[in-house]
This record gives sequence, C-alpha cells and structure tokens, in this order.
Amino acid sequence: MLRDTTTPAPASDAQPPAAANLDAVKARQQATWSDGDYAVIGTTLQIVGESLCEAVDVRSGERVLDVAAGNGNAALAAARRWCEVTASDYVPALLERARERAVADRLPIEFRTADAEKLPFPDASYDVVLSTFGVMFTPDQQRAASEMARVCRPGGKIGLANWTPESFIGQLFKAIGKHIPPPPGLRPPALWGTEVRLAELFGESAASIDLQRRNFVFRYRSPAHWLEVFRTYYGPTKRAFEALDAQGGKELEKEILALLNKGNRSGDGTLVLPSEYAEVVIVRA
Repeated sequence: MLRDTTTPAPASDAQPPAAANLDAVKARQQATWSDGDYAVIGTTLQIVGESLCEAVDVRSGERVLDVAAGNGNAALAAARRWCEVTASDYVPALLERARERAVADRLPIEFRTADAEKLPFPDASYDVVLSTFGVMFTPDQQRAASEMARVCRPGGKIGLANWTPESFIGQLFKAIGKHIPPPPGLRPPALWGTEVRLAELFGESAASIDLQRRNFVFRYRSPAHWLEVFRTYYGPTKRAFEALDAQGGKELEKEILALLNKGNRSGDGTLVLPSEYAEVVIVRA
C-alpha cells in the first residue's frame, strides 16, 4: 500500500526518541486511512501481490498471513494459489473492501482487524507472512518486524514489497514532508526498501534476506489525472492538501506535477511512470 507522508533519511539516523508518542501517531494514521477511498488506488497495485507470491514461491495449502493488507492484494494473490489465507489490517473499512473482492472472486479468506505492531496470532502460526506497501508505514518499525517474525514459523518465509527512498513514491513522500512535516522521531518508511534497514529490523530472526529491485508502473490518463485521483482518494495526499492554505496547495501541486512529468516516459500525454520498489524474501531462522 502507499502509506504515510514521511521524508526519507539515511538508515544511520538515530532511533526515535522516547518522547515520540507512537500511539498518537498511529491514531492519526488510522483516521487518515479511513479518509478518501484507498481501494480505488490499491486495486491498481494488484500485480505487485501476484509477483510477491511468485517470489516467495508459495505452495498450495500453506498458511499465509497478509499484514497491513489494505484492500487485500497479497491476500487475494495467495488465495488464488489455494493457500489458507488470513488478511489483517487496523482499518476495518479497508478490510471490508478486500472482503468484497474475495466474495466476487469466490476466494475463501479470513479477515481480522489487527494492529501490525500487536498481531493477535500465536507464535509460528503461519508458513508465509506477506505485506505489500503496508507494514513499512507502521510507527514502531522494530516492533512490527518482530511481530512478523514471531508469527512466522522457523524455515517459513516473510515476503515484502516496500518503496525505496530513490523511487517516485519516495520522492513524493519527501515533497509532501516539506509542506507537512512528519511527527518528530519517526524513522522514514522508505528505509524498509534498503538492505541495511532490513538487516537491522530482522537481525537474528532471519536466516537470509534477498532483496530484488522491481518497478511498479503507474498508468493514468495524464499526470493531472494521477494528481486528481490521489487528491480525492488517497488519504495522506488528500489530508495534506486539506491542511494547506491556497498558496501552499498550489506549491505542493506544482512540486508533485514536476515529479510526475520528470518520471513520465509515455511521450503521448498519458502517464507511464515507473516507481522502484524492493521485493524482499526473508527466510525465517
């Protein structure tokens, strides 16, 4: 999922200070993701869930957990491969959209409202744990990584799709962060797209970490169409514009359109814009 609006920074930054109120940040995030209609955008990312299931090499009958599932891209992909799937997210409205998709495709998926930093599942209860553009946006990154490792059995796999700091989305976060600064003390979500940060987060719980750089291609009618969709349906962008005055909104719009035009490779007025992400497969120690 495309989550939050924090600014990328080097992996060597200090850990969040004790004064950072992560619970308050999480409450604001929940409200943000309940705004707009993320599913309108989330469905366009389905190919990433399919690719991740292939990278992890899921097997029929495996127990699969999709963490911060949003509208269910990875969960649906695993269910299509005859896995026993649970989809979890802390925004019930997003899970409801995932449930609608599962019903339409006649896919049996269990849905659980759950915080990625406090998963309500026993230790080693899943063969595969997945997250596509979701868990990377948790306020307490270490706790979320530890929870994913805890519920994955030894020898099982954790599969992640995370935007990289250098990607279009990483640069979008940076542009928004210039206008709406993120809460102090938070680690940038895009660090989940780097080898260094993943090694820090999973440490001894990982027997191996394999990171492959992929591209998701945004395809819209035009750069202006992309901006219209994201201003209307994508909670963080929607709220950023709502928080700015008229002049601030014009400046942010100008910066985002500049990013879109810079990365656009269509040549015909439509938008064809690659955004790099890290496709990660971790084998649980």
